[in-house]
Amino acid sequence: MRIGIIGAGNIGGALVRGLVPLGHEVQVANSRGPQTLQELASETGASAVTVQDAVRDKDLIVVTIPQAKVEALPSGLFADVPGDVVVVDTGNYYPRERDGRIADLEDGTVESAWVEGRIGHPVIKAFNNIYAAHLHEKGQPQGSDGRIALPVAGDDASAKKVVLELVDALGFDPVDAGTIAESWRQQPGSPVYTTDLDVAGVRGALADASQQRPEAFTATPNSPGTYSDPR
Repeated sequence: MRIGIIGAGNIGGALVRGLVPLGHEVQVANSRGPQTLQELASETGASAVTVQDAVRDKDLIVVTIPQAKVEALPSGLFADVPGDVVVVDTGNYYPRERDGRIADLEDGTVESAWVEGRIGHPVIKAFNNIYAAHLHEKGQPQGSDGRIALPVAGDDASAKKVVLELVDALGFDPVDAGTIAESWRQQPGSPVYTTDLDVAGVRGALADASQQRPEAFTATPNSPGTYSDPR
């Protein structure tokens, strides 16, 4: 596939390193410009491009940037992206450590539904509940004992199928986690978040999730702080 990745942080970098060896044509972009991504491009064989080029003529686009930065994406970035292009949202809301207060999310809007509204394109929620190092290092062949399973949520069955298959190709058991409206089940603080469960464990964790956002993942009057000093 022709894949564009917006964001070259921990998860973005792990996906670049995982997808290029699978034979995909990967282009990666960030807010600082392709000149800052030459080391990653040289290491992986991906192409460093502008954000605008990362969404042009793609089969699949990954948005993997801080939640608060979604609104800073160029206006109309997805306006000409065809409706059948798969867009994956890996984002998480960390109000105390990074993002500050986002009123809609504090009021109960599901994170990926909020992203859909901001970019004007449906998304599939995936790769948000696993540590980047584990995404890069812990993939295993199908049928391996202890293979980690990852939840995938979305409303479009064909788009979700593409991402489920991609999860499997990267070395993880994919689990259909329902619709975007249900993707709160894999948000930070949920039982499936960063727990490296197998298929049965993921299904059980999704079922046990509470829609109430944990206090540690809600904003305070002093938010944001930092990861070492959340506020």
